[in-house]
Amino acid sequence: MSVLRHLPVMLMTLLVYSHAAAQIPLGDVAADEHIVTARLESYSISGLVSRLPGKTAFKYGIVLFPGHPSIMRLREENGRILFELQGNTLVRGRHLLLDADTLVVTADAPSDEWSSFSHHFRRGPRYGKDVRALLNEVMQQYPVAHWTLIGHSEGAISAYAVAAANLDLSRHIALVSALYLPTRNGPGLSALDWEMLSGRLLFVHHENDACQYTPYRSARKYAADTGSPLLTVRGGSAESGQACRAWSAHGLPGMEAATLTAIKNWSRTGTVPESIGP
Repeated sequence: MSVLRHLPVMLMTLLVYSHAAAQIPLGDVAADEHIVTARLESYSISGLVSRLPGKTAFKYGIVLFPGHPSIMRLREENGRILFELQGNTLVRGRHLLLDADTLVVTADAPSDEWSSFSHHFRRGPRYGKDVRALLNEVMQQYPVAHWTLIGHSEGAISAYAVAAANLDLSRHIALVSALYLPTRNGPGLSALDWEMLSGRLLFVHHENDACQYTPYRSARKYAADTGSPLLTVRGGSAESGQACRAWSAHGLPGMEAATLTAIKNWSRTGTVPESIGP
């Protein structure tokens, strides 16, 4: 497709085309998906809502915050849904979380942050309110009783910030392959006040994650420091690409289903195995 040649190389993303309010194959069933947008002053924030067909009220809602650059550019053009970051482990695995009781929202960056979306902005006073507005818009259409926040890599900063700003919405927060160390985009999860979170935390990390900003040893340290469980991921399918990219151990290729299932079960039961994989 010729449009792919015009994408910035640094994004390492793909455009996804599907009909608005599309049904996506999911095993023997299909998932309904559409964009929900909250319009706020001179900008907006959108989320891709995924649910099983016919379901309109949910006991559980899961908000996904994808990794770098965490900018999906969600939009609808000519009756089609377009978005980027298809390869991110949460984006490509979002359907694995669906069931009759569960709604999934994959959150985009606010529209005025599509060129930057720094860590400082995410941890600032506005971003948590933006995501709250998005979820309020979602809940006008689909009542949700209990929210879980899941952030992957740089998206873990988003999950932390939203949880800290919305204590009543964030009873469970899972940080997957989290960005613990500083990068050019900001300080990562370093020097955070974990006491600001009222919800339960789960750290999830592949033991062979070779990304220099997301070392497994940091996941072990923060889990111990906060008294939270650590789910260690082992094995998976063959890796490809650079260490911090979607198809390396950092992105959990081949372990998406087992990992997301374990996170969903933890959010409902409070229990999680110490490890998954061989």
